[in-house]
Amino acid sequence: MSEIDERLDELERHGLHRSTRLISGPQGPEILLDGRPALLLCSNNYLGLAEHPRVREAAAEAAMRWGVGAGASRLVSGTMSIHATLEQRLAEFEETESCVLFGSGYLANIGVIGALTSLHAAGANDRVVFSDALNHASIVDGCRLANARRFVYRHCDMDHLEFGLREAPPGSVIVTDSVFSMDGDLAPLPEIADLAERHNARVIVDEAHATGALGPGGRGAVAAAGLEGRVDVIVGTLGKTLGSYGAYACGSRAVVRYLINTARTLIFSTAPPPPATAGALAALDVLCEQPELVGKLRANSSLMRSSLDRAGIGAIDGETQIIPLIVGDASAAVALCEAALARGVFAAAIRPPTVAADSSRLRLTVMATHAPEDLTRAAEAIAAAATDVGVTLRSAAPAAA
Repeated sequence: MSEIDERLDELERHGLHRSTRLISGPQGPEILLDGRPALLLCSNNYLGLAEHPRVREAAAEAAMRWGVGAGASRLVSGTMSIHATLEQRLAEFEETESCVLFGSGYLANIGVIGALTSLHAAGANDRVVFSDALNHASIVDGCRLANARRFVYRHCDMDHLEFGLREAPPGSVIVTDSVFSMDGDLAPLPEIADLAERHNARVIVDEAHATGALGPGGRGAVAAAGLEGRVDVIVGTLGKTLGSYGAYACGSRAVVRYLINTARTLIFSTAPPPPATAGALAALDVLCEQPELVGKLRANSSLMRSSLDRAGIGAIDGETQIIPLIVGDASAAVALCEAALARGVFAAAIRPPTVAADSSRLRLTVMATHAPEDLTRAAEAIAAAATDVGVTLRSAAPAAA
């Protein structure tokens, strides 16, 4: 048996083996999964815009007008008029001076972190990047790849962050998710901004799960906290509430010019496809024209929590569309996922290394397009599935991996 086969067997034994599932049709609130109908409760298509008619039509028209692919990197011949239009609209939306598109959220975080940590200091030992312990993998890898020392502060622990900043040189970088992807909780952004100003540090905030879900008009957690102008770079994704694919970084004109000239993941990647770019632009238009979608998402999130409580799972803290139901054991989480699917509800099992050991879970994500009665039915199905497999669910996650 090869080393690869042995490793696969080990993953199977520990309930950590993964395989793709096949969805036939769009990412709507109800899907056909591996040939079976199911209510979808694990998509990041939070506002349902991925299948919106205007978004589909814009992508199709862009494919006919500009072609399927950009054909080159941004700094060669890959920057097209549709990219410039979306960048301008995103800068206006985020109330920043400028914006630059990246190929994905992963590429954006790696590129932005690497670029900003290379400022000011002469050597790697003089640079420090501060990262929350529960930041997304793209941020974790961005910090690992940066030519800088890393300081991972305890989750949302501002005393620990300040302790590290006191010993760091000016120009260090703090990077955090605004909404944490696995627990759905919020970063203390005002406190982070205060500490950054006090210690002359730069701040990167990844709004991947907040754009379109929080703040005035869905402008995110930075806007909700009134921190416009106090965050150096806002990173956002086009692949969640904006229903497409790609990412962006917003900031001052000088910061964006610097990113264009130094972010390696932008310089050495093909530009985002025109259809995806046009689709995201159309989705942004829908969001700006229909801000009530943000309220609908929040209402559905609240309804899901109260429905889970009424179904006997217990009160679930939080205010975002991400609702973690902690199982603990990885194999038990997989069994619960399958039992819920047998009852017509798809909520994926999230296991290490995505989450810490003994904190495997179902990560429920609510969409604005879910019908209230479907969310009530889903809560009852999950509670019944938990009884079927003999697991007790909890809402509070243990410390990070």
